[in-house]
Amino acid sequence: MKKESLAIAIFGVIIGILASMTVYRLNGIGGEVRFDGDYGRWRKLNLVLEQVEENYVDTIDLERMTDAAVVAALAELDPHSVYLPPVDLEASETALAGNFDGIGIQFNVPNDTAIVLNVIPGGPSEKAGLMQGDRIIMVDDRMIAGSRTPQDTMVSLMKGPSGTKVRITVSRDGSDIPFEITRGKIPVHCVDAAFMIDDTTGYIKLSKFTRTTFSEFSEASEKLLASGMTRLIFDLRGNTGGYFDQAYLLCNEFLPEGAPVVYMEGLHRPRRDFNADGSGRLQGIALSVLTDESTASSSEIFSGAMQDNDRGVIVGRRTYGKGLVQEPVNFTDGSGLRLTVARFYTPSGRCIQKPYSDSYDYAYDIYERYVHGEFTDADSMKVDRSVEYHTAGGRTVYGGGGIIPDLFVPMDTTRATDFFLACNRKATQMRFASAVFDRFKPELSVIDDFGRLQSYLDSLDLEGRFLEYAAKTDGVRPRQGEWAKSKDYMLPQIYALVGRYSKLDDEAFYRLYLPVDETIRAAYDGPVNVWDMLRNSPTAE
Repeated sequence: MKKESLAIAIFGVIIGILASMTVYRLNGIGGEVRFDGDYGRWRKLNLVLEQVEENYVDTIDLERMTDAAVVAALAELDPHSVYLPPVDLEASETALAGNFDGIGIQFNVPNDTAIVLNVIPGGPSEKAGLMQGDRIIMVDDRMIAGSRTPQDTMVSLMKGPSGTKVRITVSRDGSDIPFEITRGKIPVHCVDAAFMIDDTTGYIKLSKFTRTTFSEFSEASEKLLASGMTRLIFDLRGNTGGYFDQAYLLCNEFLPEGAPVVYMEGLHRPRRDFNADGSGRLQGIALSVLTDESTASSSEIFSGAMQDNDRGVIVGRRTYGKGLVQEPVNFTDGSGLRLTVARFYTPSGRCIQKPYSDSYDYAYDIYERYVHGEFTDADSMKVDRSVEYHTAGGRTVYGGGGIIPDLFVPMDTTRATDFFLACNRKATQMRFASAVFDRFKPELSVIDDFGRLQSYLDSLDLEGRFLEYAAKTDGVRPRQGEWAKSKDYMLPQIYALVGRYSKLDDEAFYRLYLPVDETIRAAYDGPVNVWDMLRNSPTAE
């Protein structure tokens, strides 16, 4: 009963927002009673709900109406205040918790069939006998191979509470093999790759800010320091954020004692400042931070702190612009709210959040950036120059939403030949990598040294094999001059996709892809700190 009353009360929020007239109730024949519909005391909401509950013509599905009402009500606030039904709330928390319940594999779907990329050591699938390269045909009694099953559906079918069982049928060497796997806790890693580019330059790719981010980053950076790292390229491209405390801990690694990291403030939340405590181990490491239009939230807090303290060079493109603070409000039925209570501000006073008064413009902001040329031309960036902000060293920076890079790197569209686009549409590169793995699995799957992997891939004539595969399998052939134009870009991509099937996994992918990554190249060849950047600038005085 309490649950139903709560549901009815929440449902009233949207009714109140949409209502524009005082509530009336017919009383007898032609009579009416006028009620006090006071918005300030939320009285109208209760009155409307009383009428719906007592007089509506049909049976009411309170759960469905409540969920729809809350979603619509929160849509009137900001883009990031959201209601999460139980299933969505669990999925949201799982994604950031640092582990989940499942079977412990990584897979991709290059050709309408899930292929096991990696079996997580010590996980349920390894114990059951699944192997890299297995084709997943069925999950329990559901056929997923060749059925155009969405990849997220495949994931949901394999996930489940620890201790529960799932039957996975795979195709291996022409035979269909069923495995009964007991699900368990699977660690989710957020450091995708960490390695030395040269004797002194380290590279770390961070995909999200989970509960384990700081511990994973610390472990990765310790190994790089032991290998001689004096400079770090920290890749936050595509990192959509996560837990704030993890971003703060990472900022603390690089900043001196007392340096401001970020502050938050809202109508009902007084300003709260966060400063570094001086215990960071990377204060003497030169830093370049890579960003793009998908760098958001906690990633922007880190980027803004490094920029405003003149601690690192921001390289790439303007970040997303998500700087609202969400507070969780959970209900006993497993659902919850993520309610915006404050805004994040960089140390110089810039609000990270981009404008959201127009919900349509906000939803299509990234697309509009592309259309207006922001990805290819720094002068096309929307910069609010009406107010100037200043870094710790006196540099002028601007707001308007997101973090504007110190060193802009445009998206390279010059290599997009018709051949390249045709291959992308058919996922030819991914499917070719899978075919190569099938052919050379015994040799490729055991390689754990990068130098040996590079030599082995060179010996396979991947260039010739790929062109033959694209022509025979997909009917795609480069016109005269097209391969010469695309080769230097596509071949490292092909090497990276094939190399991912080795024991080096994602590390192999990122290392092999380095030669064509313009943003990493710009960071590597560019200034090692802000002051080098200013000295080298033609406008510097």
